[in-house]
Amino acid sequence: MPALDERQVGRWIRAVAAEYGFAIGNIHYIFCSDERELEVNRQFLGHDYYTDIITFDYSTVSTLNGDIFISLDTVHSNAEQLGVAFDEELRRILIHGILHLTGQGDKTPETKAQMTAKEDKALALWR
Repeated sequence: MPALDERQVGRWIRAVAAEYGFAIGNIHYIFCSDERELEVNRQFLGHDYYTDIITFDYSTVSTLNGDIFISLDTVHSNAEQLGVAFDEELRRILIHGILHLTGQGDKTPETKAQMTAKEDKALALWR
């Protein structure tokens, strides 16, 4: 398990969600290995590849709810490749899942660039 200050993360996530007009309901982060993430990807999405995050959205019109699977193995390797601290990359992935729940996609170059800009804006709110 990563060392997270749950109160600080909770305040931050609520602030980011509010920027998009949402309250936070039940958000479950499931931290796992690459192998578990691959199993989930295959079983539920029919995808046969590794990824850093899988988000299952159960949100309502005004409240974000979901299960967010995060591969800590991939977060570690991404941090190394990008030359950033693990904690910084983990925060980016944590908020990436929240942004997915608000409706932000990242499948095209344009939506991926928008997602990155929104992640950067959210990371600037981290206190």
